[in-house]
Amino acid sequence: MKKISILVALLGLAACQTLPTSSEWLARGDGYFKDGNMVKALQAYNKAVKLNPENIDVYASRGAAFFFAGDYAAAQEDFMEVLKINPYKSDGYTALASALAAQGDYENALMLVNKSVILTPNKAETFFTRGGINYMLGQYDQALQDYNVVLQLRPAADVYNARGAVYLKLGREAEAQQDFEMAKSGTLPAKLNDYTMVD
Repeated sequence: MKKISILVALLGLAACQTLPTSSEWLARGDGYFKDGNMVKALQAYNKAVKLNPENIDVYASRGAAFFFAGDYAAAQEDFMEVLKINPYKSDGYTALASALAAQGDYENALMLVNKSVILTPNKAETFFTRGGINYMLGQYDQALQDYNVVLQLRPAADVYNARGAVYLKLGREAEAQQDFEMAKSGTLPAKLNDYTMVD
C-alpha cells in the first residue's frame, strides 16, 4: 500500500512539473515578443494570465505586445491593470500614457507621465515619452527640456532625431541639423531602448 501511495505521489508530482506556471508562460511570451512573433507572444501571455490573474509582469508584457501590435485600447486595459495591482509602478504610468497618446489623448497622457516623473525622476524613458507628448501638444519648449534630460541620462540616435525635430519647430535649423548629423554618426545606440517593457 505504501508503494502505491508513493507511486501516485510521484505521478502527481511529474504531472505538475510538466504544466508550465504563469511565470514560465510569461518567459515564453517574452521570447516570442523579442523575436517579433506577437501572435504567439499574446497566446503565451493569455495563458499566463489565466494561471495567475495577479501577475503584474504578465499584464505589463501583454500590454507592451498589444501596443507594438497596434492594439492601443487593449494595451491601455492591461496597463490599467498594472496600476490597479500596484499604483506606485511608475513605468505603468508611462506605458499607459503611451497607449493614450497613441490614441490621440495627449492631455491625459501628459497627466499620467507626469506622475511617473514624480515617482522616478531620473528615468530616461519617462522623459523621452513626455517629450513626445509635449511635442504632439505643440509645447516645444517643454519637449526640448525633456529631450535634453534624456540626452544627459542616456544619449541615443532616436533622441537626437526627436530633439532635432523640436529644433525645427522652434526655427533653430542649425541646431536641428547638428542633432540629425549626430543621430547619423553611428557613435550612439540607435534607440534609447531596443526592447522595453514595464519594469
